[in-house]
Amino acid sequence: MSCHGWVLYLVERKKVVIVGIPGVGKTSLVTRIVELLNGDKQRASVHSYGTVMMDEAEKTEISDRDNLRRLPVSQQKELQKQAAKKIAELTDDVVFIDTHAFISTKEGFYPGLPNHVIEILEPTHFIAISARPEEIYNRRMKDDTRNRDKISIEGIKKELAVQDAMLSSCSVLSGSPMKVILNNEGKIDEAAHNVIEAIGV
Repeated sequence: MSCHGWVLYLVERKKVVIVGIPGVGKTSLVTRIVELLNGDKQRASVHSYGTVMMDEAEKTEISDRDNLRRLPVSQQKELQKQAAKKIAELTDDVVFIDTHAFISTKEGFYPGLPNHVIEILEPTHFIAISARPEEIYNRRMKDDTRNRDKISIEGIKKELAVQDAMLSSCSVLSGSPMKVILNNEGKIDEAAHNVIEAIGV
């Protein structure tokens, strides 16, 4: 094994929580980041927190992912714990946890990463993906694959503010750094490299 190979196993494993409100292009960006890291011979993977939660929810006969956020908070909390335990067991060099900083419920904004989840996951970094509100609005209007709630530019600005507040709290609770990365239209590679630089790999 080369010296470079040894270095990979001496460094701390990265568990990166990456959040973004619908329309920032988070999923495409994370996919690109993993491609770049795997091309650099690092074992990187991405895991959608919502998908892992959905796997657990299906055991209780919930079949629509968009119905997850309409569940009672107590039920969401239990699903979050179960998903966190599964993700915490992963052993790749870099594990990206693709999730949301908050979930809109009838009771208000429920944290996507409450303290009990952070304690199980033990993330090393928090990354918030952002974009201009107008870009987010346009992307949402073009997306007919999900059952989205109707939204306005002002509503998107509020969501971005709540996201930043939620993730700042996660950073304080965990002692892990937080960074906001802009994913501007047509500049996905630039955003991907900015994330890689931020997490130190």
